[in-house]
Amino acid sequence: MQDILMYQWGLIIISSLLFFFLAPLSKKPAEFFNALSLKGKQPNVILLTSSLVISWIFAKSITNAANLGLEFGFVGGIAYAVYYLSFVVAGIIIYRLRIKGGFKSIHDFLSSKFGRKAVLIFSIVVAIRLFNEVWSNTMVIGSYFGEMGSSSYYFSILVFTALTLAYTLKGGLRSSMLTDAIQMVFFGVLLFVLLKLILSDETQPIGNFVETGEWSLAGGLDLLLVAFLQIFSYPFHDSVMTDRGFISPAKKTLKSFIAAAIIGFICITLFSLIGVFAKLNGLEGQAAVEVGKLLGLGSMLMLNFIMVTSAASTLDSAFSSFSKLSIIDLGFQKIPTVKMGRIMMILLAIVGTIPIFVKPEILSATTISGTMVLGLAPIFIFWNIKAPKLSFHLAIFAGIFIGIIHTVGWFPDSLVFTEGKYAGLLAANVWGTALCFSAYFIPIILIKKK
Repeated sequence: MQDILMYQWGLIIISSLLFFFLAPLSKKPAEFFNALSLKGKQPNVILLTSSLVISWIFAKSITNAANLGLEFGFVGGIAYAVYYLSFVVAGIIIYRLRIKGGFKSIHDFLSSKFGRKAVLIFSIVVAIRLFNEVWSNTMVIGSYFGEMGSSSYYFSILVFTALTLAYTLKGGLRSSMLTDAIQMVFFGVLLFVLLKLILSDETQPIGNFVETGEWSLAGGLDLLLVAFLQIFSYPFHDSVMTDRGFISPAKKTLKSFIAAAIIGFICITLFSLIGVFAKLNGLEGQAAVEVGKLLGLGSMLMLNFIMVTSAASTLDSAFSSFSKLSIIDLGFQKIPTVKMGRIMMILLAIVGTIPIFVKPEILSATTISGTMVLGLAPIFIFWNIKAPKLSFHLAIFAGIFIGIIHTVGWFPDSLVFTEGKYAGLLAANVWGTALCFSAYFIPIILIKKK
């Protein structure tokens, strides 16, 4: 065990130092907040695509993908991969916002159409999302160094957060995107090697992996339907994604988003095969951890390094997005400065790490679920339809209401129309979607009647 921990520490420290030395130093706000190069060039398609993909393949998501593969087989992996179609939805709508609407950001659109209060409410939701990204990903890293609550668990989280923060402070979004490209290469190579090990087992042909699971609502299709409903709202409360929709030319951005959807879908599906492998071998617990133990030290270190790179890519993106949210989007500074942007990053790192030291129940209470943001779907899908400010507020709070009553267990059983682990979640999202769209359009219809 001590040997494994030593190697894991080596992976974190060496990779973080590598990223720090490779990260460019941003001196101007345009470089720090918008990822412009020293020559003023915008990120190209390859850099933007890799950044989009790896910033969404975060430690928590690939852990979930593997665990769903373990629980539901191949069906579980496909169900979770559907979330990555969010890139297609966001890419098309952001393209239209830029080309047809002439908007320079999501906040620009909301401010122009619904006013300052809408921007503040939306920003609170986004800020909570970024806050969640910090502790949810660093907790995964901590779990590889010790039991939750142990000194080694806490220490590894603090060191990992500090090292990731260091190279992000250096260059802001420029640092984040450059290191994302490197992290994407690491992820791809390590995943390929792991899959080769898993799929080369003659006792478990590839057909067994694909055929594992049951294509039924109770067998995981209920989660797939939930994901399909949420992809029309979920991406818009994630500024890590949407910020990247406005930093390159519109057509290149659309190509990058569509490419990210395809690559992300494939990567998550492939990673879920690790969970399917665990299922075929009768393993229980955390799929990635147990498979690592089964395959030996080398495989365990590869899995751990995948988690490290995935968590770091999401963490540095969260720092960059929070900095832009507070300084640029909310205008905390009339004249944005790199110094204040760095201060905001440090603030998020501190505030986002504090929950690690509290009870798990508090963490659950601060989580923004996909159900809670269902109200964003009509706002962005029908962005070009004239709507009163009331439509925004009713849609947003309708989604929050449904999300809360489902989270606390108050959603009526009489409204659940299927069976299975995610039957309640599916029902909440079906009824919640209907409620949010109704809430958005009722004021529009009433105004037209007048």
